[in-house]
Amino acid sequence: MTFQVPRILLGLMMAAGLAAAAAGAAVAEPVTIRFGYPGVGADNRLFAHGDIVAVAHAGHFIEDEFSGDPDVKIEWTFFRGAGPSLNESLAAGHLDFAAGLGDLPAIVGRANGLRTYFLMGDKVRDTIYLAVRPDSGINRLEDLVGHRLSQFKGTNMQLAADRVLAAHGLSERNAKFINLDVGGSLAALNSGSIDGTFGSIELLQLRDRGIVKIPYSTKAEAATFGRHQSILVTEAFEKAHPELVQRVVNAFVKAARFGADEANRKAVFDFWAKTGFPVESFAEDFENERLANRLTPVIDDYLVGRYRDLAARVREYGMIRKDVDIESWFKPSYLDAALKAQHLEHFWPRYDADGKKVADGDVETTKLGAK
Repeated sequence: MTFQVPRILLGLMMAAGLAAAAAGAAVAEPVTIRFGYPGVGADNRLFAHGDIVAVAHAGHFIEDEFSGDPDVKIEWTFFRGAGPSLNESLAAGHLDFAAGLGDLPAIVGRANGLRTYFLMGDKVRDTIYLAVRPDSGINRLEDLVGHRLSQFKGTNMQLAADRVLAAHGLSERNAKFINLDVGGSLAALNSGSIDGTFGSIELLQLRDRGIVKIPYSTKAEAATFGRHQSILVTEAFEKAHPELVQRVVNAFVKAARFGADEANRKAVFDFWAKTGFPVESFAEDFENERLANRLTPVIDDYLVGRYRDLAARVREYGMIRKDVDIESWFKPSYLDAALKAQHLEHFWPRYDADGKKVADGDVETTKLGAK
């Protein structure tokens, strides 16, 4: 017995050591979750507008989700170079999530080997505006022929504007397009260096100041010509931290629920106004339109169909050299779990591939335009 006791004690000590090692392995290492957003506000303000991500960022939804986890840090990077610059950062391994990435750069990135998963929608059917100098003589799209215009190459605005032009029998070859980012386009319009540009709500305040007029927008044709954005995660981060991915999606869905509720319309516009663009521009952009019409995370047949169609068009345009596998890109399991946990499976309307509504959402019962 005097020989057996030390062996038993040794065994117990070894077992205790193994248990402690296992417990230590279960403790999460410090993690920084890195989000990239393709754009900046006025004067390079580090805020976004018009989408779910902008609500989540300004409202601190992601930070609140991890407020009890000191080992999890949140990092946001806003790219003035928009989608192309964000893709470069993804390729360099500097980001974990592409938040609010437009459809064109997302498709180009996937075609060029960026390994990501499509987690949820961020914004759909976004309006496009054509702004022109008042003395340009441009009163309709067909009048653009021969004029000097700006175009932010490689962003989702480029392909969407090209589709608008094609529907009116035009192409980029009919005008003199130069490549300028949003800030450069606004400055060029101010100085008279260009006659016009395609853009978003930032053009409305220039119209209010008498610098431009807006002869065309896609508001009545959003299902056909609108732009779309998504939230993507890198395959590497998803594989390493699936539990964190779920919590990130949970937080974005909470932000989407807040942003889609008409009772929060004023609060949402106030969030977006942190970009430096006036609340009045957002109010006009969403006039007679539900917030939920664009601020929807759902992956329905419409969204999948739009990306499938856009991928084919991008190939036809010669922007990519091979077909893009769209179906395997989508990974809706995280979104489905978040919607179920928050009892939001039927909150948003759903649409078929042709843009026809096939299911009314619970949000339809709220009053449009409520404060």
